[in-house]
Amino acid sequence: MHTATKAHSISRAVKEAVWERDGGRCILCLCPDAAPNAHYLPRSQGGRGIEENIVTLCRSCHDAYDNSGQRPFLRAEIRAYLSARYPNWDERTLVYHK
Repeated sequence: MHTATKAHSISRAVKEAVWERDGGRCILCLCPDAAPNAHYLPRSQGGRGIEENIVTLCRSCHDAYDNSGQRPFLRAEIRAYLSARYPNWDERTLVYHK
């Protein structure tokens, strides 16, 4: 696996930790039919597959986050959620650099 691909993918350990952190529910609507596979900073922008960059979202919220005009609002909600859980959370650490 290429180094960049590995940096962006979400390992099983990260998915399990995020699922536990998020209480097994979508962090936006609290739906239990969700998965810990959404990047706060997308892979296309260098977003790493680390706990501080991954959240649990249901299909509807994930689609809204990726493909709608609601993205700025949802991004602010996710940013607040993650920064509340990681005291030193910094977006600059979420991006893969060669």
